[in-house]
Amino acid sequence: MRVSLLAIAAAGLAAASSVWALTGDEENNVAIYRRLNAGVVNITNRAVAYDFFFNPIPSDSSGSGVILDTQGHILTNQHVVQGAQRLEVSLADGTKWVAKLVGTDPQTDLAVLRIKAPSEALTVLPLGDSSSLQVGQKVLAIGNPFGLEHSLSAGIISSLRKIVKAGAREIEDVIQTDAAINPGNSGGPLLDSEGRVIGINTAIFSTSGGNIGIGFAIPINTAKRVVADIRTHGYVIYAYLGTETQTLTPALARALELPVEYGAIVVRVARGSPAAKAGLQGGTRQVVIGNAIVITGGDIVTGADGMKILTSEGLRRLIHKHQPGDLMRLELLRSDKKDGYKQSEVEVKLSEMPR
Repeated sequence: MRVSLLAIAAAGLAAASSVWALTGDEENNVAIYRRLNAGVVNITNRAVAYDFFFNPIPSDSSGSGVILDTQGHILTNQHVVQGAQRLEVSLADGTKWVAKLVGTDPQTDLAVLRIKAPSEALTVLPLGDSSSLQVGQKVLAIGNPFGLEHSLSAGIISSLRKIVKAGAREIEDVIQTDAAINPGNSGGPLLDSEGRVIGINTAIFSTSGGNIGIGFAIPINTAKRVVADIRTHGYVIYAYLGTETQTLTPALARALELPVEYGAIVVRVARGSPAAKAGLQGGTRQVVIGNAIVITGGDIVTGADGMKILTSEGLRRLIHKHQPGDLMRLELLRSDKKDGYKQSEVEVKLSEMPR
């Protein structure tokens, strides 16, 4: 039986097309990238350093950003714009715009810029909800790594962390992902499978400086609050107690012969602060325990708002959930010269954190 060359060719094409056909998940990735990549901008930070002879040396660094609205507001990382003398935003159509810094929040590593581009040139990214994220959920990251063209990487939510240390900063409530995040991706969006922004990529953990599958993003619900405060006030408003505290550990408690093993030791109380007005007491003496110097004699916060306080960071996180003017009830152990430590409760009216 003779088979025509045309039939053989048609069969080959059909086989090739079946091999090259995209899966449903791939089609979704492609569709999201095509629809939303124009909403991710490149941000160039131009700073000026000086050499030994005080000659100015311009230096550029870059990151990514998310277009928030047709008025030209852009969300990015604070570390992307830090120290800038000039900020320039490049849109997907190739146009470049000088950006004005609206405000920053070092505590969340977020910043808001604004450019005066025509509204029709701006692709606004839809913001999602990060309150119900789950480990294992698919995510996509769009950014401008190493100053190259827009790129897309895919992965999952690897973990939802209470706190992550990024250099000298401690960032609360972060999303951990294995989606590739490289230098230049900072400030870009982390998207869910429907293309909604659920986080702002901010940092990676790496031993080499490159991506090893451990990246972090600020949840979009945190960013929404930061953006609202910055647009209204130019900065972010936080509640303020006015104490410096140290975490009480079981080993420390045994060494100090304390009746509790966990809590936040009040080391210092700021003058005129809500804590001072409520009568909280700071430490009175220094004790050397091993290689550490511990300031003791102050109140030990063991609970707040009916919740146990196990660490200094736990107390700080709870304060951040409040607004200035809120009342906060603290459960304390207070040193008494005659009877050792006694339980006590105080009510504190929080104020606005000094700037």
